[in-house]
Amino acid sequence: MSTPPLSSYPALRMRRLRQADWIRRLVRETTLQPSDLIWSMVVHEGEGRIPVGAMPGVERLSVAEAARAAREARALGVPAIAVFPYIDGEKKDARGSEATNPEGLVCRAVKAMKDAAPEVGIMCDVALDPFTDHGHDGLIEAGRILNDASVERLVEQSLVQAEAGCDIIAPSDMMDGRVAAIRSALEAAGFQDVMIMAYAAKYASAFYGPYREAIGSAKALQGDKKTYQMDLGNTHEALREVALDIAEGADMVMVKPGMPYLDIVRRVVEAFAMPTFAFQVSGEYAMLMAAARNGWLEEERAILESLSAFKRAGCAGVITYFAPRAARLLGA
Repeated sequence: MSTPPLSSYPALRMRRLRQADWIRRLVRETTLQPSDLIWSMVVHEGEGRIPVGAMPGVERLSVAEAARAAREARALGVPAIAVFPYIDGEKKDARGSEATNPEGLVCRAVKAMKDAAPEVGIMCDVALDPFTDHGHDGLIEAGRILNDASVERLVEQSLVQAEAGCDIIAPSDMMDGRVAAIRSALEAAGFQDVMIMAYAAKYASAFYGPYREAIGSAKALQGDKKTYQMDLGNTHEALREVALDIAEGADMVMVKPGMPYLDIVRRVVEAFAMPTFAFQVSGEYAMLMAAARNGWLEEERAILESLSAFKRAGCAGVITYFAPRAARLLGA
């Protein structure tokens, strides 16, 4: 689209369209709605709510509390919830066996939330790191992450989640070929309507620390994840990863982390015209909240401005721990 020739001052006064709230709202190019948000939520085995120290305002929710939260999401107009588990240490092993337990925490939480608010979509993380005693997303042999053997476990995990009622399978492991394997297994098992949102461009980032505290994997993690998550300096590689996941059957793709990688979001949107999401990760949340709690930022304005940046970059939606808070602010 060509840009029309501009008038010059004083015929053109750019501030005319900024002079009052009503006109600013009327000509705003990018808007943020509760329907743009996916609520990132951590569930735990016990009762009630447990605050996460590194993430002020975030709590681990029991299964019963997660069901109440699903009803809250429905009332707020938040269309979906992304579920992440805090698994007790005694249930963790090298194979992440609890990941495929049909009576495990994730499956019980999914069933409870779908019973409480069937209109709310439920997205499940597919990776082994919350369930392994070594904290990695896949299986390990002699210090090496095994790709193909890990994919087999991820397929089993996906099928268990689909059987529990999960609407969106979200593989975050970054193993090669896992989207194709999961899609094939879902089709064969009769879960044709279960969607896949691929963590297509997930970077080995410093911004995941508070999340690892939230799910209890921080102390377990041995080494780092740089052999399977992407290098922070690469952009062309992100496009190749996205292209592969789309070809393998992903319905939606995701960039993670969020704000430090908005350039990747824009490139993905422009290249593929595919429903593209970003994850405003725990480190982003924690930084913003820490600055706000110290009086360095206006908390409510910063929350909405940060989320609006994702929409402006082209995201169809944002996975965020701020979802219920932002939805209330947007409805005010």
